Amino acid sequence: MATKAALEAQLAVVAGFENPKVSLEQYPTPPDLAAHLVHLADLRGDIEGATVLDLGSGTGMLGLGAALRSPARVVGVELDDAALETATDNARRVGASAPIDWIRADATRLPLCLPDDRQVTVLMNPPFGAQRGNEHADRAFLESVASVADVSYSVHNEGSKEFVESFVADAGGDLTDAFRATFDLDRQFDFHDEDRRQLDAEVFRIEW
Repeated sequence: MATKAALEAQLAVVAGFENPKVSLEQYPTPPDLAAHLVHLADLRGDIEGATVLDLGSGTGMLGLGAALRSPARVVGVELDDAALETATDNARRVGASAPIDWIRADATRLPLCLPDDRQVTVLMNPPFGAQRGNEHADRAFLESVASVADVSYSVHNEGSKEFVESFVADAGGDLTDAFRATFDLDRQFDFHDEDRRQLDAEVFRIEW
């Protein structure tokens, strides 16, 4: 197994959003966070030989990270055509050998039929629901995950643990791991008043 540092270096070539859409809360997942999440999932035995779904895949960072760790298959689900085009280009840059499919669809209404004989692992950095009119967006993603996944890893806004714990308990799941993550985001939208800001987030591993 390659080291986390080596995985981060491989993911450093992944291009972000050319014209990010605020309505979709399109923020890039940093390579260091993606590498940490994928490496943890791999250590827990949740990637090798599994079907890995990257929901709200954007330009493919998490799915491509998983594709470098010997899954049976990776499926990225993304609503934005432009992001999917970039994800396709990124797959060539990364050079992963695992089968990768990119599907244009709403990740909260999955049009997928998945095999019953293989673990399904979801990796996702969903919209936090921070924009007006997009409140509770991460809840809709969790509802989708609960219907298909055996295990999931997801990134949420700081202060989400109580909500996630409650949701998982109601859905009959088990929140097994929780840790904080901090990463820098460059200015992307006109309403940002700083060139770069630090974002505090929380990451959860859930068994469904």
